[in-house]
Amino acid sequence: MNHMMEVLLSRRSIRAYEDKEIDDGIKEQLLQATLRAPTAGNMMLYSIVEVADRSLKDTLAKTCDNQPFIARAPLVWLFLADYQRWFDYFIVSGVGQLCAQNNVPMRKPQEGDLFLACCDALIAAQTAVIAAESLGLGSCYIGDIMENYEVHKEMFELPRYTFPICLLCFGYPTEQQKSREMTGRFDRKFIVFRDKYQSLEKEDFDEMFGHVQKTVPTGKEEGAIVNPGQAMYLRKFNAAFSVEMNRSVRLILANWNGE
Repeated sequence: MNHMMEVLLSRRSIRAYEDKEIDDGIKEQLLQATLRAPTAGNMMLYSIVEVADRSLKDTLAKTCDNQPFIARAPLVWLFLADYQRWFDYFIVSGVGQLCAQNNVPMRKPQEGDLFLACCDALIAAQTAVIAAESLGLGSCYIGDIMENYEVHKEMFELPRYTFPICLLCFGYPTEQQKSREMTGRFDRKFIVFRDKYQSLEKEDFDEMFGHVQKTVPTGKEEGAIVNPGQAMYLRKFNAAFSVEMNRSVRLILANWNGE
């Protein structure tokens, strides 16, 4: 097995870091690799904000679902899906005048453009994750950055055509983090299909979640959680942070569409 495969197969989310700074040379290598990520049409529809200010980190630790380790991470990058830069360039390039001369309206970024920019930003983020692993760093995705849009918009002065799609924390993992057991994954037969999508039946789900059923604390009283599906619904899908995330994303989309 080559080194890259070892990196990919041993990666895990790291939420506890050594009290050790990341030197500028390592940061530079990390950034160089990230900026070489695949990108739609070579447009690089993303921006990266390095969050270095202590007060900003402290705020993120609270606004991103109360996760104190964010404030302790030596390096924090905010990845933005970003069509603002290109739209601004279209303006200064005279696209408005060109459209007027050809009697066609100048189009603004729409939903498909947003999704494409989100893909670009997430591809860059995952490239950063793998590069960090190869450099001896650990990392953790923070999807909760999509919550509390009003706060984050003001914190980072986000313009209309940007979307805070993910936050990444980096640092040298503690020994405990290095040695802890890796989380499992679903069997590939439930994830990988040939030629067409395959819906799963109850017996498939029973097998798929069999390895986690024993980890679900259940009670015998009426209304108690009895399986992983119910646990996931209550503790993740319909939890307060998920409700807030969807409220926040609706606001971002409305702002993006000029509603």
